[in-house]
Amino acid sequence: MIVFPAIDLKGGEVVRLAEGDMDRATIYGDDPAAQAMIFAEAGAEHLHVVDLDGSFAGRTENREAVEAIVETFPGYVQLGGGIRDAAAVEGWFNLGVARVVMGSAALKNPEFVREMAREWEGGIVVAVDAKDGHVATEGWAEVSDVPVVDLARRFEDAGVAALLFTDIGRDGLLKGVNIDATVELAQRVDIPVIASGGVKGLDDIHVLSLNAHEGIEGVITGRALYEGRLDLAAAIQMGARA
Repeated sequence: MIVFPAIDLKGGEVVRLAEGDMDRATIYGDDPAAQAMIFAEAGAEHLHVVDLDGSFAGRTENREAVEAIVETFPGYVQLGGGIRDAAAVEGWFNLGVARVVMGSAALKNPEFVREMAREWEGGIVVAVDAKDGHVATEGWAEVSDVPVVDLARRFEDAGVAALLFTDIGRDGLLKGVNIDATVELAQRVDIPVIASGGVKGLDDIHVLSLNAHEGIEGVITGRALYEGRLDLAAAIQMGARA
């Protein structure tokens, strides 16, 4: 099971939001590339990067910071946030991004996402952001009437690399991962699931790793790392044993 440390970008700075609220951002640094190297030195081979401004604007807003991270980090970078057209997808892959995460586009233009998944085999991750079991979009500013499982199943035969499942009611709050909802989604679809939202410590990594056989590919963690509640090296080791 892969442990993805997260770097969320707002105005070129490393931040974490509470429940996806841009007005509730905590700043953890002003050098994203340096933060990426800190994670690499702890043993991270995968990194999850989000252009938060881009999620709301619908276009890339933190290009310079992302480019610096990709150039610096020696492993695989997974990038999301405002990537909603073919030119943006191609541009990031050409730059060296390993995976592109698509969320709002998956709900509003699923055929486009399916097309990208066919064109960039193994490179597209579909973000399934949930609030009360329904899909949230536009940087979580809108909640649809589409159940999470229904959206996920639209991509089962599309060749997407993984589903990134976030319970936004827990994200950035250190409440613990929504294990039950994550495992249930993994059991109901034939696509690997990445857990996200609320990791508070090594116990979350342990419980998820015990359920990795259900189809849980990895877990994303941010605030717990930045606040010293989770040792990244220990989490990576635990995930590797899953």
